[in-house]
Amino acid sequence: MKTTLRSVLLAAICFAMASYTLADEPKRPECIAPASPGGGFDLTCKLAQSALLDGKHLSSPMRVTYMPGGIGAVAYNSVVAQRSSDPGTITAFSTGSLLNLAQGKFGRYDETAVKWLAAVGTSYGAIAVRSDSEFKTLGDLVAALKEDPSKVVIGSGGTVGSQDWMQTALVARAAGIDARSLRYVAMEGGGELATALLGGHIQVASSDIADAMPHVESGDMRILAILADERLEGDIVEDIPTAKEQGFDVSWPVVRGFYMGPDVSDEDFAWWKNSFDELLASDDFATLRAQRELFPFAMTGDELDAYVKQQVAQYKVLAAEFGLVQ
Repeated sequence: MKTTLRSVLLAAICFAMASYTLADEPKRPECIAPASPGGGFDLTCKLAQSALLDGKHLSSPMRVTYMPGGIGAVAYNSVVAQRSSDPGTITAFSTGSLLNLAQGKFGRYDETAVKWLAAVGTSYGAIAVRSDSEFKTLGDLVAALKEDPSKVVIGSGGTVGSQDWMQTALVARAAGIDARSLRYVAMEGGGELATALLGGHIQVASSDIADAMPHVESGDMRILAILADERLEGDIVEDIPTAKEQGFDVSWPVVRGFYMGPDVSDEDFAWWKNSFDELLASDDFATLRAQRELFPFAMTGDELDAYVKQQVAQYKVLAAEFGLVQ
């Protein structure tokens, strides 16, 4: 009798613990990609979608929704003003988001308006062309820009002052070219940028390797230069030269991660943070990250919050150097 009672009590405790764990899981998990489908934000959300499901942190796939507009501004303002306490919504961000915040492009909300959840990897800036382009090296492109910048149409997933524009501006500055002379076309995210390049509407794409590599692997694009301090490891990227080794001292890491609304409870935020802490320490996540051409970069919670504020401060200085802010 005692054994039977003990077994019943043990089963009840286990059931209660399981119920508690399930109760902690967000009921309607959602990842907002603040751009059109197909770009880096989409990739970031789908990385988390796969990792959280495979790691059994979520019992069903997280929904990915798209909220283009203002290169992240629409999503940022929506989360802060309308979904501030939503326990199930995470929103993708990148280094470009922080650069826009530094320039006040997200309206009245600054970098202190949200809870910075997790950074899950980093990519690097890339200058890409179609595979049949006349430009074979970054030096070829720079020479053409010096001769007549109006004849080279450069596109990016953002307006003047955006991350992709800044990459091009830094390369131009390193080459002694006035960035304001460049013929520049803005797109809404990496998906539109790739479509424009492959369709022949632009000649050069200022992108990053995570966005560009699928098209490189298919044979549709070539990367003239990766904006990293040294060559990256990988089957294809190891053969792509950096801008630095071609004589242009430019490096631009593209950190990718997530934030949540400012009024999300500590308990709900902790569930997400703990889940990402576990994922970021796992070999399975490292494999998923590498499959998406992302490289290790892991921060969560307070550490990420401090990093974001430090980066925004640095980008304010950089933006001022290019006359983007007063």
